[in-house]
Amino acid sequence: MKIKQRGTVLGIVVLLLFAGLILGIYLTERQKSRYELARRIAEMSPRGGIPSTIEGLRAAIAIYEEAVEEHVQTAAQAGSYWKILAVRLADKGMHQDALDALEMAIRYSGEDPTLFYLTGVSAAIAAKSSLGFSRGNAQTEADHYFTMAERAYLRAIELDSAYAKPRYGLGILYCFELDRPAEAVPQLERYLELMNRDVDAMFALARSYYMTEAYEKAVDLYDRILVSTKDPEKKDEARNNRDYVMGQMR
Repeated sequence: MKIKQRGTVLGIVVLLLFAGLILGIYLTERQKSRYELARRIAEMSPRGGIPSTIEGLRAAIAIYEEAVEEHVQTAAQAGSYWKILAVRLADKGMHQDALDALEMAIRYSGEDPTLFYLTGVSAAIAAKSSLGFSRGNAQTEADHYFTMAERAYLRAIELDSAYAKPRYGLGILYCFELDRPAEAVPQLERYLELMNRDVDAMFALARSYYMTEAYEKAVDLYDRILVSTKDPEKKDEARNNRDYVMGQMR
């Protein structure tokens, strides 16, 4: 019995020591985190510190740590709310209202490429719907939104170069809205590398090739569409477009 009791006591002691070790590691890591945050704040401040030493900042961080974390969580939730609201508004065709919601979402999540892609989509649609209500005349208003769309798509691509959708949006914008087909070509080519079965993107790229007088590439792409799609209307469109471009080559 005594041996069993000693074993039980020893087990409890080991468990307590282990728990103490885990707690010690946790507290040490939290102190390191506070120190690192204090150091970063000090480095970002004029003349290397505000308004006290790193030790003072560590003490302040310890006091306000819970409140700061709660604020960060609240901000993250607010960002999610604005993103969801923007999607819902866009789904309802309310793209200018969606842009207002996206602006708020980007304030909270400025490196989310999806937000910039959605901004590009809504801004491009708003441009085509512009009547000049808020910016003097329709063309000025349209130019404003087209510029916003372009910048938003480019920012989305900058944040995630493998994100296909903004490349497609940008290609459509350059080819069909801004009459800049040469700039559409690399975006749509890269998109089709990522999404190689998208027939609509093939049509857009073929048109861009035609507009830049790359007729052979356009013909080849129309042939690719004929092989890729089973839709009879799209087959007819691709065949007619191919024949037309071949006529331009003679």
